[in-house]
Amino acid sequence: MTTATIEKKNAESRVLNPAQLFLLQTFSTVGSDEELEEIQSLLLDYYQKKVDAQASKLWDDLELSNEKMEEILNSHLRTPYK
Repeated sequence: MTTATIEKKNAESRVLNPAQLFLLQTFSTVGSDEELEEIQSLLLDYYQKKVDAQASKLWDDLELSNEKMEEILNSHLRTPYK
């Protein structure tokens, strides 16, 4: 990688994307610690729902079940030492 390429990537990484700009604008209007905690809670709830949805999709796609999970937990997958 050339120096010019590295400098270009560094410059690009300093530019805020639309989501970052929105959050900065939103947080600039926060007037109290309680408001900040409420916004943080909303963001955490949003991302928790996304993680839950992805986990459910993965569970369904891999056709997992409690029995399969127990089997995985009880399996010995380590390579034996020689």
